Amino acid sequence: MSPPTPSYMRDAEASTVHLPAGPWLTVLDGLCATFAAISREQWLDRMARGRVLDAQGETITPAMPHPRNGLRVHYYREVVDEATIPFAEDVLYIDEHLVVADKPHFLPVIPSGGFVEQTLLRRLMRRLDNPDLVPLHRIDRVTAGLVLFSANRASRSAYQALFQQQRIEKRYEALAAALPGLSFPLTRRTRLVRGEPFFRTQEVDGEPNSETRIEVIERGEDGWRYALYPVTGKKHQLRVHMAALGAPILNDPWYPGVNAGDADDYQRPLKLLAKTLSFIDPLSGERRCFDSQRGL
Repeated sequence: MSPPTPSYMRDAEASTVHLPAGPWLTVLDGLCATFAAISREQWLDRMARGRVLDAQGETITPAMPHPRNGLRVHYYREVVDEATIPFAEDVLYIDEHLVVADKPHFLPVIPSGGFVEQTLLRRLMRRLDNPDLVPLHRIDRVTAGLVLFSANRASRSAYQALFQQQRIEKRYEALAAALPGLSFPLTRRTRLVRGEPFFRTQEVDGEPNSETRIEVIERGEDGWRYALYPVTGKKHQLRVHMAALGAPILNDPWYPGVNAGDADDYQRPLKLLAKTLSFIDPLSGERRCFDSQRGL
């Protein structure tokens, strides 16, 4: 019998594939045919470690017959020789419903691309031994600061509604070039869509779908410190809005151009920090406010 899947993996960010009806004798055969880039030995190894599951969360074994009508398979992606992110997260607050983490630059929130284990979600699942952790929102890998997690399935929808209904105030801080020709505070409302290359976002003409309020905290000789309040949560919204104003956030590798820097240069972190999260707790009715202990 295959070993059970570790508790912290059961509800982690799994990938899902539906294997249709086919000529395969076993589920293993179907997976090998569907994913030509993954060797049979790799699938066997994953199955031996309980990292390939059916729709009910039961471990799939190498000899399991392939159903005539197909089946849904959950598997946990792995990266060979995954790079270690040499920066540690901090847990600022924890109770039965919420976990507030203070994320370092360069650490992804959830598994994606070349990162699976080296993500905030996986680190916290192991550290807190809680397979029910789910991020209620996300920040970019190159951004540091606060990330709020749901720790309890029963209360999750109440906290998700805070973000869906824009009842949570998020305050960021950023370092960027001075904008003496503009009057602050100001609000930027534009339409954001997927850009080129695919991982970038761009502004286009049309009805606005993004909104950011921008204030100046400090005017220095080499640049200004800004407070950014995103009303909406579009991908790279703050970075795009600042670049469009003529003040790209310092060390931004993608805006205004993808050749502006190296996204993995640990000596040049993006000068953007998710500094504060404030909201009325939907369960207790109390006002909650959390502040990052990191700086720029």
